[in-house]
Amino acid sequence: MKLKHLMLGALVALSSQSHAEKLTIERIFSDPALAGTTPRALEISPDGSRVTFLKGREEDYNRYDLWEYNLAEARTRVLVNSDSLHKGAEVLSDEEKARRERQRIFGSGIMEYTWSEDGKSLLFPLAGDVYYYGLADKESRRLTRTDAFETDVRVSPKGRYVSYVRDQDIFVYDLDKGRERQLTTDGEGPIKNGMAEFVAQEEMDRMTGYWWSPDESHIAYLQVDESPVDLVTRSEIYADSIKMIEQRYPAAGRPNVTLKLGVLSLETGKTRWLDLGKETDIYIPRVEWANAGLLSYQWQDRKQQNLELRFFDLESGKTRVALKESSTTWVNLHNDLKFLKDSDRFVWASERDGFKHLYLFDMDGRLARRLTKGEWVVDELMAVNEETGEVFFTGRADTPLERHLYSTKLATDAPEKVARVSKRAGMHEISFAEDASAYVDTFSNTTTPEQVSLHDASGKRLTWLEENAVEPGHPLHSFMADWIEPEFGTIKAPEGHELYYRMFKPKEFDENKKYPVIFSLYGGPGVQMVHHGWSRAKRAYTRAFNQYLAEQGFIVFTLDNRGSPARGKAFEDPIYKKMGSVEVDDQVTGVKFLRTLPFVDAGRVGVFGHSYGGYMALMSMFKAGDYFAAGVSGAPVTDWALYDTHYTERYMGNPGPDADAYAASSVFPYVDGLKGALLVYHGMADDNVLFTNTTKLVKEMQDKALSFEMMTYPGKKHSLRGKQTRIHWYSMVEDFFKRHLQP
Repeated sequence: MKLKHLMLGALVALSSQSHAEKLTIERIFSDPALAGTTPRALEISPDGSRVTFLKGREEDYNRYDLWEYNLAEARTRVLVNSDSLHKGAEVLSDEEKARRERQRIFGSGIMEYTWSEDGKSLLFPLAGDVYYYGLADKESRRLTRTDAFETDVRVSPKGRYVSYVRDQDIFVYDLDKGRERQLTTDGEGPIKNGMAEFVAQEEMDRMTGYWWSPDESHIAYLQVDESPVDLVTRSEIYADSIKMIEQRYPAAGRPNVTLKLGVLSLETGKTRWLDLGKETDIYIPRVEWANAGLLSYQWQDRKQQNLELRFFDLESGKTRVALKESSTTWVNLHNDLKFLKDSDRFVWASERDGFKHLYLFDMDGRLARRLTKGEWVVDELMAVNEETGEVFFTGRADTPLERHLYSTKLATDAPEKVARVSKRAGMHEISFAEDASAYVDTFSNTTTPEQVSLHDASGKRLTWLEENAVEPGHPLHSFMADWIEPEFGTIKAPEGHELYYRMFKPKEFDENKKYPVIFSLYGGPGVQMVHHGWSRAKRAYTRAFNQYLAEQGFIVFTLDNRGSPARGKAFEDPIYKKMGSVEVDDQVTGVKFLRTLPFVDAGRVGVFGHSYGGYMALMSMFKAGDYFAAGVSGAPVTDWALYDTHYTERYMGNPGPDADAYAASSVFPYVDGLKGALLVYHGMADDNVLFTNTTKLVKEMQDKALSFEMMTYPGKKHSLRGKQTRIHWYSMVEDFFKRHLQP
């Protein structure tokens, strides 16, 4: 409840406006973006002279240009207008389409970029070719002109080369000589060099498959062989055609790709392959150079219960295991590994005590000291300042509902004591300068859309990069008189654990009336819905849709069940081999709590979710039909045997030996429990949660003569991209709940 009164004065002032504009679904998805045009991909340049970012246009928030804030000039300006280099539609390769879907990015123009380590140039792909922007001459230079599509474009550490992947092979472009060189030549068919396999992109947060050594003498890369993976034929149904797609999809329990990790010498052009061990059914989730002569990689077994940090020495050719993490359920992956430049030590995150914390190790894997401690979690290691001995990280030391920036010392003797750096209560997304001298903070709370500012390491704000103040002229301003601030609270579950919830009440709330309720949920691992933030930038529209539903007379209720993050491993583990069980139990606990409130109509409770939330909506309707009168299920998993290996087996085990667990987690044993109204929708070209999940459900419900509603979206992938598509989607959801929950 900390934020309950944070913006009260501003809201009271705004509420004095006599005529607030009424929010509509069309407005939520129209230009300019309702929450403002928040920059993304924020980076402080390596020399600390500027902050760069991508920003959508006011007239089209899905068309991105490259911007900078120059610290010396105290000025924000466009560095590269994407239209100056390419106009019109971009014809993306199938690989790039899939890559962007995995990254959850959508739009056109400049979608990603990288800095050279000297801070003198930037690199970005656009419309399938590679562009190099020099800050000195302020000009963009086109490096490639090919029919093929270059992806994963990067500047080498010393700025001599540009590297990229084309046609499943690695290429480098020598900037001094103006000449391209192909480094690998066997990338074709199922063999891919320097590329991240499907599950690495979708589930491991690894979008690349190659890594430069710091001295530019070598490139480490993965060679992916997809030939063991089942080649499945699926249909992608478009408005005017049906495409039969052959896709190698690693379904749970089925073969994965095989991996080879090699180190390629730029001098000789030869690759030295590492010995990864006798076990070949493995994952390589992370690769990073410790220094020019030492390569680190993380090795994970198929069960994901063992994770090893390994070092490969280029001079000796030997590999050793530095440390191991293990669990009886699963080991969570992270990006929290930092090699210290001035010593033979590294910082590493571990959940060995049940909560994710930071530890300092020597290069032999011996623990030097733990850096943080307590019954709270570290989110992410941000930076280490070796001169001052400061370690910066984001975490939840104050409350699980807020993410803050904290600092501690490398030489700490009190790991339970950390200093909070960020000031304002809410959610902070942090991007640090390489030298840890400054950071960019993307901040929001429940009444403040994302604001972006630059700070020094002490937390002092140096300047706004995008204040995004909701004042006259801001797209949101005319709606703020009716804007609703959600309430937060906790519920004690029968098993003894606490559950956090968020509740939006109608603006003209009358405690003597009875209101219908919509549960807006996700419920799956890795996603926190209940927090003191506006919304993640990728789906800021969900905040506005909650507002809209509340304006239509609904109470919108969200509860984070067991299995969700930010509470420690013990809060996540109960879903192990029990998906669709404890999560539903906790959501039912939420309904029971609501039934104690005099203003809730217990007979008019609905549930809405997409992806894992779609699965949860089905399980709630089927297993708890006495509690939910209507449900909307979007792009749902219906049978976990249809989903991919790395995600599914992490939480459910293998469908061979764990067949009973898979059967119990499928929606099909519970279909007969449906009592209320159900709407199912799905994109007909979904390559993540395959459309087969929904066709199986449709067949089962038809065979049982169960009534339901159905909407399909021709040509749409998992995220249902497109403004008009989303207007239709959310209008449909509104209409469904009005028909079935409102009198």
